[in-house]
Amino acid sequence: MSFNPKILSLAVLMALTGNTVAAELDSATIASKQLALQKSPAVGRALGLLGTSKGISTARVSQNDRFIARDVTVDRDGTEHVRFNRTYAGLPVIGGDFVVHSRNGQLKAASQTQRSALSLSTRARVAATDAIVSAGVEFGSGFVGRPTASLAVYARDENAPKLAWQVAFVGFDKTGGAIDSVYIVDANNGKVLDRWSTIETTRVRGAVCLSTDNTPATGTGKTLYSGNVAIGTTACGTSFDLKDQSRGRNYVTDLGNAAVGKGKIFNDLDNVFGNNADTDRASAAVDALYGAERTWDYYRDVHGRLGINNDGVGALNRVHAGQGYANANWSDACFCMTYGDGDGVNIGPLVALDIAGHEISHGVTSRTARLIYSGESGALNEANSDILGTMVEFRANNPLDTPDYLIGEKIFISNPGNTKALRWMFKPDLDGLSPNCYSSNIGKLDVHFSSGVANHFYYLLAEGSGSKTFSGVNHTSPTCNGSSLAGITRAKAEKIWYRALTVYFTSNTGYAAARAATISASNDLYGVNSIESKAVAATWSAVKVN
Repeated sequence: MSFNPKILSLAVLMALTGNTVAAELDSATIASKQLALQKSPAVGRALGLLGTSKGISTARVSQNDRFIARDVTVDRDGTEHVRFNRTYAGLPVIGGDFVVHSRNGQLKAASQTQRSALSLSTRARVAATDAIVSAGVEFGSGFVGRPTASLAVYARDENAPKLAWQVAFVGFDKTGGAIDSVYIVDANNGKVLDRWSTIETTRVRGAVCLSTDNTPATGTGKTLYSGNVAIGTTACGTSFDLKDQSRGRNYVTDLGNAAVGKGKIFNDLDNVFGNNADTDRASAAVDALYGAERTWDYYRDVHGRLGINNDGVGALNRVHAGQGYANANWSDACFCMTYGDGDGVNIGPLVALDIAGHEISHGVTSRTARLIYSGESGALNEANSDILGTMVEFRANNPLDTPDYLIGEKIFISNPGNTKALRWMFKPDLDGLSPNCYSSNIGKLDVHFSSGVANHFYYLLAEGSGSKTFSGVNHTSPTCNGSSLAGITRAKAEKIWYRALTVYFTSNTGYAAARAATISASNDLYGVNSIESKAVAATWSAVKVN
């Protein structure tokens, strides 16, 4: 079987559900980026390899497959990694994405989870309306707008791939937080095969300075959690907007305790924002911008990545969302972070540095591996945000928010001795729900709990199992197999993890595949059978991923 690369579809697919573009990118810019990707020599070479007998076998290609190039990474030694989405007879294949790895025109491997070439009918026996009803039984009646259904091929699990309806419901909880659920409904019998949560809100374009003056400036932010910090702002005539010109024009708006919308950009006359307390709505805003700036700097300086989409474009940060909304989220649809104010009793505004790094890292995942937010891939998605958000905190090294492996400890209104946190990476079971060690049924847990195994792995890889103290908290981390681990340092661990995410993970990567991916990443960075690669393998074994 062979294919002419010219007939293979080439485009940048922003999301399976049709979400599109980053804030401040117009259609001409998007088209230009798509065309540039189409013309990439690396994409052409990868497509050529997919048309060979080895490529067909390796990538499990069928006659009805077409491939949508999404990203290209080229190593210093010339090795090329081209990430593709797959369609089958014109339908998106959920779990069918893959990465082609090649060098000097020779196919080395393909990272993927689809188990065999596809061969199935694309004629649905169940109508879209019936699929919506099936999904609606689970979602309930509290949705807004009209649910949507689109056909897809579902190839995530160990069973034979199935034709399915991808059904989307949108609603809001009682605090104004968005509820966005995707259901996968078998198009032959109407059974719900899978479900996961995502956030899809109003598409937002960048705020525009009303003055003809749009000059970069440096202001002072009086934050809730990180003290007084220098922040990037924009001079607008005689006032200043909370928009950082030097980091892709990241900016912050006040959502006014609404659930949707663009919000109003924070503006100030003296270029001093906030008062270190929640009596000034700008205080939470500067925490959000400070977090976005430190996260931008982390990805740029450590990983060479310019922003979430690696295109130098910043994102919108919306604060004061909902009424008592004790959460924060990333949204593909508006290319933005949204932060609630908490319940005001136990939890304050969710704009702490590690939470900002966590949410922005969800954006990076959505622009790279796109780990589906369900099962083991969802666990890795959530863990990735904890891991990289924590590395942002370590790099920032703020004296009032000292680095540690606790997630969100600053948002608790009363927290003497840092005894409260959303998650403890060094010993996940401290929350009473997250496992320290892998088990075969872990994918059935909520992703915020099943992520514990990957968090535990990362902590042990970076720091080891011995006693250490961060932020006054003893971080002793016992292994699951009784082994003692020394750790390879954060500097090495973060490089290995990021490379695995961006080069080897695919949308359906689970724990076993994550082990293989991180070993491959370590081999690339430090050499096959290096001390680091052996440490990666030993550390996965220490959390029972073998």
